[in-house]
Amino acid sequence: MSITSLPVLDLSLAQNPDTAEQFRTQLREATHEVGFFYLVGHGIPDELQRRLLAVAREFFALPTAEKLAIENVRSPHFRGYTRLGGELTEGKQDWREQIDIGAEQPAAERTDASPAWEILQGPNQWPDALPELRDVITEWNDTLTSIALSLLREWAVALGQDANIFDDAFAHDPSILIKVVRYPGRPKGAGSQGVGGHKDAGVLTLLYVEPGKGGLQVEHDGDWIDAPPIDGALVVNIGELLEVATGGYLKATVHRVVSPEGDGERISVPFFFNPNYAAQIPEFDLPPELAARATGVTVDANNPIHDSYGANALKSRLRAHPDVAARWWPDIVAAQSAT
Repeated sequence: MSITSLPVLDLSLAQNPDTAEQFRTQLREATHEVGFFYLVGHGIPDELQRRLLAVAREFFALPTAEKLAIENVRSPHFRGYTRLGGELTEGKQDWREQIDIGAEQPAAERTDASPAWEILQGPNQWPDALPELRDVITEWNDTLTSIALSLLREWAVALGQDANIFDDAFAHDPSILIKVVRYPGRPKGAGSQGVGGHKDAGVLTLLYVEPGKGGLQVEHDGDWIDAPPIDGALVVNIGELLEVATGGYLKATVHRVVSPEGDGERISVPFFFNPNYAAQIPEFDLPPELAARATGVTVDANNPIHDSYGANALKSRLRAHPDVAARWWPDIVAAQSAT
């Protein structure tokens, strides 16, 4: 199927018994065919969206020393500020700066028997000069968690499952990651990789993009589709674990961000909603008509997909932040390299 733009879905249809089945059909087909869509009708207040964008700009306008005081290399849990060019995709520098914020947890008390992914659990780093950031991100987290849970239940029913099939995996301490990201303009001749082509390692991503700022591109049938923001809409995509859950009926989709040109900049806030690190995603017994269209989980020797979120997330973090990994976890890096 050839397309030139992402489908648009209206979550408010799911709240009406007369249109709920229409929404589920659209949801199932959009994520089977494309893996990405715009979501409207989600109910996020305009005022909260404005506050999110404003506090993001305030954070990136802080003096460099204030941001580096919470640099992610100070965190064994990959939390905090990443300086411009400090994250890698496909081994190449991404031209963005960001702060990574996860579920607020104490660090795990590790033993020799602890799974490696436990290193991802721990406290966040917050800038002392901007307490509003924590307040707004907490409200954003609560709001998008509700939307994400609604979408997962709609997916379950659309795929012939019990509406609560995901609950066990997400019931206790879901693994949430929020990135507040700034893409500055690239110097002339310096390339265009804001973030390189990749698939998300988890279950579900809800993306807020600054109004009027393009750059996101989604791969479909070998072509790159531009996905500029639609006013008031989130961009939604599935991750590798929904591919696992559905035996490849739903496919995680490669996407990238092209750097703004010249002196421009772009703010975006992806919200990654995933199960507890220890949870294994349930694998569905699809209805025959859907199972016949499932092509199996993608096999890529350079990107193995694990069925537990912790293992899949750790794979992604070690690759993206080798400096953090080398400082805090050289033994885990060596063990992962040997497998």
